Amino acid sequence: MRILLVNPNMTGAMTDRMADIARTLVPTGTKIVPLTADRGFPYIASRAEAQIAGAIAYELIAEHADGADAAIIAAFGDPGLAGARELFDFPVVGMAEAAVMSAAMLGERFSIVTFSPVMRRWYEDAARDAGLTARFTGVRTPDTHTSDLENAQTALQEDLIALCRHAVEQDGADVVILGGAPLAGMADDIRQRVDAIVVDPISAATAQALALLSMTGRDSFGRRHAKPLAKAAEGLPAALTRTFARDKTP
Repeated sequence: MRILLVNPNMTGAMTDRMADIARTLVPTGTKIVPLTADRGFPYIASRAEAQIAGAIAYELIAEHADGADAAIIAAFGDPGLAGARELFDFPVVGMAEAAVMSAAMLGERFSIVTFSPVMRRWYEDAARDAGLTARFTGVRTPDTHTSDLENAQTALQEDLIALCRHAVEQDGADVVILGGAPLAGMADDIRQRVDAIVVDPISAATAQALALLSMTGRDSFGRRHAKPLAKAAEGLPAALTRTFARDKTP
């Protein structure tokens, strides 16, 4: 089994961290293929940036789709997720959607805690898009944005723990999602200090990808009725052009 882990951010250290987490969850013989954007933004922090990053994610998936069984879009805003599911004939999982859906199965109400207030409205969309607004207690963030994302887990650990506790004690959350690629893997470090289930989104996405593959054969995805019409494109990378043309030629 081969699962693409696609980071549409340009920060390779985040990709490596998330790939390491995913590898601890997959069965022996499953290969996690980490892919990092080579242009765009070091970290996606808005819907506009996500539109650009989504197109880059399509390019990365198309280039490595041959032999792939599933893909994970490893950015919490799920850039390009809906379109990727239209284009590719295997399961495509988004971190945010997987975390939200998993949280809904783990408890009655859930919250998202993240590292920056600039993410709040965008991350609220994750609950709305999943149809789970009634079970969503909101997004908790620090008061100010940190630009040191590489060290966010260390620098913000106590603040994030306090925010998780506020989500539980003041908002009534049973489950807390740590939102954002810079926080990947942090759930293991703090869950003993929070009286709730703490969800790591890349773990949720990996588990969901495995679950989807176990529920149906990969061939089923190519037979879906609602597929885009085959269409010629100009100026796109060759692999993506073939994907839009529904051309299976290597």
